[in-house]
Amino acid sequence: MSEQQPTHRPDADEPATAEATTAEEMAADDASAEAASPEDDAGARPVTTGSESVVRALETAGVEHLFGVQGGAIMPVYDALYDSDLSHVTMAHEQGAAHAADAYGIVSGDPGVCLATSGPGATNLVTGLADASLDSDPMIALTGQVPTAMVGSDAFQEADTTGITSPVTKENYFASDADTVGDAVGEAFALADEGRQGPTLVDLPKDVTNGATEQEPAAGSTPETYDPPERAEREAVTAAADAIASAERPVILAGGGVIKAEACDELRQFATEYGIPVVTTMPAVGAFPEDHDLAMEMAGMHGTGYANMAITHCDAMFAVGTRFDDRLTGGVETFAPEAEIVHADIDPAEISKNVHADYPLLGDAGTVIDQVHDALAEERAADMSATGERWTAWREQCRDWKDEYPMDYATPADEPLKPQFVVEAVDAATADDTIVTTGVGQHQMWAVQYWTYTQPRTWVSSHGLGTMGYGLPSAIGARFAADDDQSVVCFDGDGSFLMTLQELAVAVRENLDITVFVLNNEAVGMVRQWQDGFFEGRRMASEYPWIPDFETLAEAFGARGYTINATDDESEVEDVVSEALGYDGPSVVDAHIDPTENVYPMVPSGGANGEFVLAEDQL
Repeated sequence: MSEQQPTHRPDADEPATAEATTAEEMAADDASAEAASPEDDAGARPVTTGSESVVRALETAGVEHLFGVQGGAIMPVYDALYDSDLSHVTMAHEQGAAHAADAYGIVSGDPGVCLATSGPGATNLVTGLADASLDSDPMIALTGQVPTAMVGSDAFQEADTTGITSPVTKENYFASDADTVGDAVGEAFALADEGRQGPTLVDLPKDVTNGATEQEPAAGSTPETYDPPERAEREAVTAAADAIASAERPVILAGGGVIKAEACDELRQFATEYGIPVVTTMPAVGAFPEDHDLAMEMAGMHGTGYANMAITHCDAMFAVGTRFDDRLTGGVETFAPEAEIVHADIDPAEISKNVHADYPLLGDAGTVIDQVHDALAEERAADMSATGERWTAWREQCRDWKDEYPMDYATPADEPLKPQFVVEAVDAATADDTIVTTGVGQHQMWAVQYWTYTQPRTWVSSHGLGTMGYGLPSAIGARFAADDDQSVVCFDGDGSFLMTLQELAVAVRENLDITVFVLNNEAVGMVRQWQDGFFEGRRMASEYPWIPDFETLAEAFGARGYTINATDDESEVEDVVSEALGYDGPSVVDAHIDPTENVYPMVPSGGANGEFVLAEDQL
C-alpha cells in the first residue's frame, strides 16, 4: 500500500501546459490554448479542487466509462463529474460496479473504472477486486473516505479500505494531499495496465477531494522502480527452443496472459508454422481458434478429454502466461508427468510457484513467443523438417483422442431439455465475435464447453475466484466495451442469477442490448453435483423448493421476458432463442433444463488430468 502521495509529482513551480485541440481555438485565445488540456472540455475547466484533479486524471488517461454508486464520502468526485464528458453508469450495487468494470477491462484491454463511497460502499467492492486480482484483470477503484482528521475514530461509514483491500489489489493508495491526488489516480491507472495487469485502488478522504489545488495532474505513469521484463534472456530462449525442437510430443499451453499481452497472433503463427497442438486454460479461451485443427481446447477439471490426454502424454510443454492453478493441474505431482516445462511469464513470482519450470522465460508473452519462434527458425533450421515429420504422428494421436473423447451428450426423447443444446442453439444463432459472459456453476462449464470460441476477448467469466453473480453485471460492462455491432449474451444459472439480478434495472435504464439465458435447474447445480458424487447424495441447501418466474421478473424490471419449457422440442427452443436475440434491448430467457444433467468430463479435485471421468458412476 502506498500510504502517502504518489511517486510522480510535478514541481509546484512548474506551469501546466497542454495544446488546444483546434487551430481556431489557438487563434482565438492564445492564453487559453496554453492552459488547455488535450480534451476540449477538460481544457476549458481549470482544476480548482482535489476532486477535479481526480476527474482530470481519468480524462487524461483516456477513460470513457465509469461504473459506480453514489454516496457521502465520494460525493465531491461525483460533483466534479457533473461538468465532465465522462459517461457514468449508476449500478444497483457496488459489487455489480466492480464486475462491470472488470468485464470492461477484459473486453477492451484497458482498465475499467469503478467508484464507491466509504465504509460499506468500499467493502462491497472487495469481491470484485479479489476476482480481478486472481484473474489479472485491469481495473481501478476509486473509494470515498472520511476526512483525514477522522480516520481511525470509527467515524460514520469509516473502514480501513487500504488495509482491507491490500491483499486483493496490485497496489493501493491513500490520498493525502489535494495537490497530488490526481497524480495518484494517474499512477494507479497506469499500474493497473502495465506488466501483469490487475486491480488498483485509490482511497479518497473527503477533505482531500474538497481541498483547493491548481495543480494539473501529470500524465499517468508507473513508478520508476516498476520494471516488468520485456524480453527473456537469449541463453534461456535458446535452451528452451532446443527442448521443444528435441521433443517427440510437444504441446503449447496458452494461459490468460496470452490475451492480456495481445499475443494471440504470435501464438497462432508459432503453432501453425511448427504444427504444435494448442491447449488453453479457461481464462485463455478464444486465444486460439477452437475450430482450428491444432486446437485441443480447454484443459483442466472440466476440460476436454483430448486436451487432458495431450497434457498427460506430452514430453515438452511450452506454457505461456499461466499460473498453473489447481483447476488446471489437478494433482501437481501427476501434471504433465513426462514433460519438460518451458514456462514463459511476465511475473517472476509465478515461475515454479506451482509447477517446476525446467526452462523459465521471463518476459512479455508476445515477445517471448517471437523469441522462441525465431530461435527455432534460426538455430534449429536444419532439424525442423525432420522434427516436423516426427510431430505428424503426435498430431494424428491428438486427432484420435478427439474422436475417442468427443464433446457430445445424449438427448433421449423422453428426457427434459439439455442445457448443452441451449448453448449450441445460441452459438448457432449469433456471430463469431459475440461476447459471452457467465456466472459461476454448471452453466459456466456448459457455456465454455459447447460454444466454439474463435476470437480473443469474447469469453468473460470469473475463473480464479469463482464468483456467483458475475454474469449479469459483467454483461453490462462488456456491452459498454464492445463494438456497436457485437452481440453480448450472458449464460447464468438460477442460483447465480438470483445474486445480482437487481442489475437488470441498470440494463433497462441504459437500454442495453444484452440477452440473458438462465439455465434453470432449480438448484445450485454444481454443489448438487458434488453432493451426489462425493457426499453420498446428501443434498443439503443445494436445491430450491421454490424459485421465482424469471420471465415475470424480467418484465417487472422493464426487460423482455421469455420462457423455454423443459418439454419444448428443438425447433421451439430455436424460435425463442431467435426472438430473444432479435429484441433490441435487455431480455431474459428462463430456460428450464434437465435438473439431473451434470458437467462432464470431470477430473476429480486433486486427481490426474488423464484420469477424467465421463459419468458419475466412474467417480
